[in-house]
Amino acid sequence: MSSSLHSLTLPEILEEHRRSRPQGVAVVGEGRRWTYPEFADRVQRLANALEDAGVQRDDRILWLAQNHPGVLEGIIAAGALGAMFCPVNWRQSADELAFIIDDLEPRVVIWQAGEIGGTVLAARERASFRAPLWLALDGAGGYEDFIGTAAPQPRPRVPNADAPALVVYTAAFGGRPNGAMLSQRAITWQDMALIDIQDLSAETCFLNSGPLFHVGTLMVTLAVFHIAGTNVFIRRTDTEAIAQQIHEQRCSYAFLMQSTCAELVALNREHAYDFSCLRSASVSPEWDAMVQVQDSRSLFGYGQTEAMGPVSWAYYGWGHNQGRNGRTGPVAQLRILDEAGHELPPGEVGEICLRGPTVMQGYWRRPELNTQRQRDGWHHTNDLGRREADGSLSFIGPKVQMIKSGAENIYPAEVEGCLRQHPGVADAAVIGVPDATWVQSVKALVVLKPGAEATPEALIAHCRERIASYKKPRFVVFVPALPRTPQGAIDYAALDAAHGGGGYPGGLTRGA
Repeated sequence: MSSSLHSLTLPEILEEHRRSRPQGVAVVGEGRRWTYPEFADRVQRLANALEDAGVQRDDRILWLAQNHPGVLEGIIAAGALGAMFCPVNWRQSADELAFIIDDLEPRVVIWQAGEIGGTVLAARERASFRAPLWLALDGAGGYEDFIGTAAPQPRPRVPNADAPALVVYTAAFGGRPNGAMLSQRAITWQDMALIDIQDLSAETCFLNSGPLFHVGTLMVTLAVFHIAGTNVFIRRTDTEAIAQQIHEQRCSYAFLMQSTCAELVALNREHAYDFSCLRSASVSPEWDAMVQVQDSRSLFGYGQTEAMGPVSWAYYGWGHNQGRNGRTGPVAQLRILDEAGHELPPGEVGEICLRGPTVMQGYWRRPELNTQRQRDGWHHTNDLGRREADGSLSFIGPKVQMIKSGAENIYPAEVEGCLRQHPGVADAAVIGVPDATWVQSVKALVVLKPGAEATPEALIAHCRERIASYKKPRFVVFVPALPRTPQGAIDYAALDAAHGGGGYPGGLTRGA
């Protein structure tokens, strides 16, 4: 592989690990283990196979599958080719996946038959774009054969650290998702911050139990790879699989929601599994007795997919910060700007704006949105914040309406749009109501057309068929009309007050 004198790309990092960590275990997954030299060979073969299949610079590779070592392999191979790899949210509906196929127009689609195959194939039929190659993840003639039969020899390539290598679709804040394009430079800079903040090393064994279409898991996967640790992959969040892998692989770190920790406590009441290797935040007395409890409050911060994750952390200035979201780290500049683009003084609320090496290259095929979000040399986050007197940050909340369910962001505009597609619905508004397990649940206030009939169950089923299940309303209430502001917009604050809304990100009431 040819290289620039001053570059540092993912394939170059892997080639260095081949030489410096010849016995280090890179990946455990799918019943196999690969050392760094073995993993480097797989990625080299994958890059060659993709190139032979016609993948060129700026082409897209779509991953329609669950967690798998192929996600890490694919991102690195795409970086070698100058292509872009997109791991998509596999929990979405066929219509949502079809939209992404048409929007991304991938050269190659790697897809999984087990568990999600029916939805994926339905999306393939509904999409207008026909990808040249659909490659099955499982079975004969699929992904493993694609790699195994490829030429092993390295080919001369000059990877570009500044070119997009990763596309991550964000939640549909405007009614449709947008693909944030992230460069290898963005990834490697964020890696270096995470290695420090989360105390990662070559001894780290990270369990990829969270979704790899979500930057919260993926950024740690990439940082662990960068520092030559071990990544352990399981297909999806499964309590027994998590317990088994922590116990057998001696995982020191994992992406776990509190609800999953409670399930693990219930599963392990007889102490059949040893979790003493795992570093974790305090969750409950039962959980804490099983793991190495660490104060994780210093890991709290603020960030976005569009910036490859957090850009501020409580870690910086821990114990002294006035703002709950800490201080800007070494990967970004942060400003609080007003609508005219002027910086606001400490104590005043404005839009959080960013720039730096981790900020995305823009959204795929969204020129007008890119112009708006990247004006005046800053990435405008659409989030509100306040710089405190000591320089630390307090995140206030999103400028657009957002509901938080577990680790997922749900934008009411998308759910409302889905509800309005029902023939009996005249109008709809969606709010979030507090949920002890999931932070918030989705509640829909629906106005029916004159003479139309519908049940809450029918509308919930309507949404389940068209959007990801976690986005569907849990509650549906029929109302004669929706309250409006003097400007004619839906008065969400009034809906929250009347229907129990609350628990929004930032702790504010909608419309406040």
